[in-house]
Amino acid sequence: MGNSHWSDAADQARQHHRHAANQTAFTYDQQVRASGIACVHDQMNPHGVIRESRDSDQHPQSLAIGVIFDVTGSMGAVPRVLQTKLGALLRALIQKGYVDHPQILFGAVGDAYCDSVPLQIGQFESGLEMDDDLGKIYLEGGGGGQIHETYELAAYFMARHTSIDCYEKRGHKGYLFTIGDEKPYLVVRRQHVQDHIGDTLERDIPVEQIIAELQQRYEYFHIIATNTSHGGSADVQARWKALLGERVLLLDDEAAVCETIALAIGLCEGAVDDIGSGADDLIQAGYDPAAAATAATALSRYATTQTRTVPLAAGMLPDSATLDTDDGRL
Repeated sequence: MGNSHWSDAADQARQHHRHAANQTAFTYDQQVRASGIACVHDQMNPHGVIRESRDSDQHPQSLAIGVIFDVTGSMGAVPRVLQTKLGALLRALIQKGYVDHPQILFGAVGDAYCDSVPLQIGQFESGLEMDDDLGKIYLEGGGGGQIHETYELAAYFMARHTSIDCYEKRGHKGYLFTIGDEKPYLVVRRQHVQDHIGDTLERDIPVEQIIAELQQRYEYFHIIATNTSHGGSADVQARWKALLGERVLLLDDEAAVCETIALAIGLCEGAVDDIGSGADDLIQAGYDPAAAATAATALSRYATTQTRTVPLAAGMLPDSATLDTDDGRL
């Protein structure tokens, strides 16, 4: 997937049309609410599929980027922010030379213990199909009220149900950003995997294990908006920091989520020398200076630990002997 090209002009035309017609970008969510039938959109259904990020003549050096956000409770504003700022995100990545050929997958997560649609996963795309996928997400707004969501189920999907040429051909890790203000559960439940993804596991998988597996293929960050219901909780923040360390990004305002994603990728790719120059790049790409400053603050701790690294040579994968083989599979 991901064979088309992003067009700023086409994106802006879409935005202007929706505004003039007073139309929502989230047409599937509107459809579900009108019908009263809550189910995942066929093209966002994670059951029995592999999502692929592939090189092509148009995109010979594709880079897979996953963005999966919590759609429960107070996090409902995030997908709307992503939709309105998608063009600026692509401008920052491409025009500033952070990534030549980004392919972005959007997804949504809830709570598989109680929600009707706890996992929605789109395809890796390079063009306006990204905006289409956002429009196919059901913004359920559920959650169980226990300060946990099944982020670990999304991590399982990305670890075992994606195939990305950037890593498989060139040894260059993709990126995954999850966004939410609650904690993951302790384990990936085998029943949740079977119900929503279709795999049969012999046992539950500890969240630490599936994250370690995911990190073999992706640079993984979790963004916590600290101004939401639970984002300021020391317990929530400590749990994520125990799992991801400095890759937990504390964001004062969820409206700066796109800026934060762009700057994190620029730092990881070695395209940004320091936080200050990265914030300047964001402003030049059309972002508000205050939002750029918020993103820079969220990434300040990570930036102090970041050193420039050379990607693995193409085809060089980690030695299978170093991986944990007790992975819950039959």
